Amino acid sequence: MQWVSELKPATLIRRYKRFMADVLLEDGSEITLHCPNTGSMRNCMQEGWRVWYSDSGNPKRKYPCSWELTETPDGHRICVNTAQANKLVYEALQEGWIEELQGYDSIRPEVKYGSENSRIDFLLSHTDQQCYVEVKSVTLLEEDRGEGAGFFPDAVSQRGQKHLRELQEMVQQGHRAVLLFCVNHTGIEQVSPARHIDPTYTQALSEAMAAGVEVLAYRAQLDINYARLDQALTLLPESQW
Repeated sequence: MQWVSELKPATLIRRYKRFMADVLLEDGSEITLHCPNTGSMRNCMQEGWRVWYSDSGNPKRKYPCSWELTETPDGHRICVNTAQANKLVYEALQEGWIEELQGYDSIRPEVKYGSENSRIDFLLSHTDQQCYVEVKSVTLLEEDRGEGAGFFPDAVSQRGQKHLRELQEMVQQGHRAVLLFCVNHTGIEQVSPARHIDPTYTQALSEAMAAGVEVLAYRAQLDINYARLDQALTLLPESQW
């Protein structure tokens, strides 16, 4: 996946009002970026960290530049633009990079489904077989809980709990259902539900897996020129959640 424009570096000053971030450019000037992330961005930002931003080139936008990547002092990169997760997964599905999801003829994004009026990120089809794929972006690294330990969610997520119920319902109807963790942090080596943050989500995931919902985790390469989702990661066994 190519970025919408060449990414440019800056230094983070602060993020505020959820959707805005002030940064210092290399020439010493300051600009405000659009922050395309409604979440907590826990462990994804700190004053003085390097960030990378794109420029839409649209003069009608109040904030034409968007925050795309954070670079940590350890050299890890984090994609903070949550909209990019589905783009990465769509490309990976088209190119067949996700081994477990190969062999489908049709890939349809944003299809309505379920009794709770949700939209599945991707509906894969082959003849009379259907596979419902829900994508979650993982950016929380907490190495004090284990080397390379990544977690989802980074805040209590009732929406995430709802999606697990919907996936479980699809399995009960005889379809395949997959929760795909799109790992957008190059320092994460393994993934686990964040019991310490949202124990209800962790319990819901356990119940969904017991009902037949599959869970996959794939990490993205995050370069300033491109991004690509192609490296399978380990989901920690339930006994270690």
